[in-house]
Amino acid sequence: MELDDSIQTIREYIKNKHSKDNSGHDYWHIERVVTNTQKILNYEKADRTKALLSAWLHDIGDYKLHNGTDRTKELIYPLLSSLEYPKSFIEDIIKIIKEVSYMGGYNTPPTSPEAKIVQDADRLDAIGAVGIARAFAYGGNKGRVLFDPNEMPTEYTEGTSYQKNTSCTINHFYEKLLKLKDLMNTDIAKKMAQERHSFMQKFLEEFYKETGYDN
Repeated sequence: MELDDSIQTIREYIKNKHSKDNSGHDYWHIERVVTNTQKILNYEKADRTKALLSAWLHDIGDYKLHNGTDRTKELIYPLLSSLEYPKSFIEDIIKIIKEVSYMGGYNTPPTSPEAKIVQDADRLDAIGAVGIARAFAYGGNKGRVLFDPNEMPTEYTEGTSYQKNTSCTINHFYEKLLKLKDLMNTDIAKKMAQERHSFMQKFLEEFYKETGYDN
């Protein structure tokens, strides 16, 4: 199957799986990550097919969407097999996706150009104006408190405890989002991240000002 044909099939599959998501991992998040991937690919050398397919599929088995269980391999194998991709190619896609995850900053570092690119593309969508909107969407989806001034952000020392995190949404900025700027892999993503990072800082300043906790 040609790449354009397989991507169209995968796009429809993703729409079906993610169309009703209200946690910030909906179809439009996936599409933005694909767009970010395409932008980065204009500056970085990588296998375009693997990068784009991984971007489309990066959240399909995410533990956050499956009650804490990673279903990446379970869902991707039959899908890509049905599109006649070879086993070795599918294994590469699964590896890329597993290396994209944040896991409190304790995930396996990306080992391929494709994983670095898709990780950057995904993290760019977690910061800036869209990142702020997604953070509160996810917090609301999980029933988290918006802000609790008595609850301090946690510095995680390993990925498992980060996965079990239930702190208020504002803490998420300090536990993850504000760290992402310095964790980008590619030069172009670092430049894109800087502006989005600054926007989040301004948002937090205004938030504390309006809530009276700016001192």
